[in-house]
Amino acid sequence: MTTTSKIVLGVLGAAAAGVAIGMLVAPEKGCDMREKIATGARDWASEFTDWLTARQKDLKDIKNTVAAHAEDVADQAGAEWNKAKNTMS
Repeated sequence: MTTTSKIVLGVLGAAAAGVAIGMLVAPEKGCDMREKIATGARDWASEFTDWLTARQKDLKDIKNTVAAHAEDVADQAGAEWNKAKNTMS
């Protein structure tokens, strides 16, 4: 996990904790408060799922780029090996 990801997750966690504490100390009826907390949790979960989905696409793109580069390096190494082997013959 990158430093940026850790920071984003930390900020999101702190914001969620702040919202929850703020709701718990607000002067409202319990059923209204539970509904607000449930709605907020559903919204946060939806946003977090969207964020994870976007990051998964980024990771797949990076994986494909690295795999293509590794294949190129392997091809170059094979060509050099064959060149060295032919030189020795």
